[in-house]
Amino acid sequence: MTSPAQTEACQAARLSVAPMMDWTDRHCRSFHRLMSRRALLYTEMVTSAALIRGDARHLLEFNAAEHPVALQLGGSDPAELAQAAKLGEGEGYDEINLNCGCPSDRVQSGSFGAVLMESPALVAEACAEMIAATKLPVTVKCRIGVDDQVPEEILPNFLIQIAEAGVQRVTIHARKAWLQGLSPKENRDIPPLDYPLVHAMKSAFPKMHISINGGVTTLEEAEGHLTQGLDGVMIGRAAYHDPASVLMRADSRIFGAEDPMTTPAEVVEAMKPYIANHLAAGGRLHQITRHMLGLFTGQPGARAWRRILSTEGTGPNAGLEALDAALAPLRAA
Repeated sequence: MTSPAQTEACQAARLSVAPMMDWTDRHCRSFHRLMSRRALLYTEMVTSAALIRGDARHLLEFNAAEHPVALQLGGSDPAELAQAAKLGEGEGYDEINLNCGCPSDRVQSGSFGAVLMESPALVAEACAEMIAATKLPVTVKCRIGVDDQVPEEILPNFLIQIAEAGVQRVTIHARKAWLQGLSPKENRDIPPLDYPLVHAMKSAFPKMHISINGGVTTLEEAEGHLTQGLDGVMIGRAAYHDPASVLMRADSRIFGAEDPMTTPAEVVEAMKPYIANHLAAGGRLHQITRHMLGLFTGQPGARAWRRILSTEGTGPNAGLEALDAALAPLRAA
């Protein structure tokens, strides 16, 4: 039986912004939420070890206005992941997601991330324990395979095992990950995309909610995948570098709802109270505005916006006046 939380998360997962290390922190998510009330947002990956053994529960902090928001966990110890999932539930997250897709050396050394594609039984065990520990939906983000694996063979087996563990929703990055020989950055671009395989998985697993990730940069592309039968689309770097193009029309085009903002300048004004509160608490302007550099991509004055925020906005005493100075060339354009 599907719970209300699972139903709501499934609806939000029709469009989501990918978890991205050093990018999708709580400031970024608060910024993105102004442009879309409906899209599902994700935390950066948080390791279960940091939460359970490292006393790093501050990493779970988020603003209630970010909902719906999912916690992505990294780890390979089922009991530890279950404890971390329970902590995430206690903090109020809407979903717990297990990372089985990150190819970085640091993640591999911890035996989690994309290397878990080689251990589907372990992933299934971890998911089963997390599901038993929380009432939240437990989901998986994976690759189509790693290294010399044959995706057409291993991906269906992987999905079978996690489905039997109780996982009802998965996001598939439609590329292999090469654990040896490619950097994490190269792994985002060099392995070829295999969209047909992900679509075939939806046909093979019709009851599983399947989202596609990798190479999608526009709402038009997202709509294409949804029209072809997939349940959701996850967009990564494009949503970060050109957020207005991806998110400001997402609610109307993807969810059939009203868009909350009409112009990027309106988003800047709406961010000011959040920024003022952050500064009053001792925070730095750049901690927030670094996520806003791409807001005016393609518009006259966008270069000056980025330049001013990257210079005047980075000092220890930079305040809202730097934001207004960066906005001035756009208003004059």
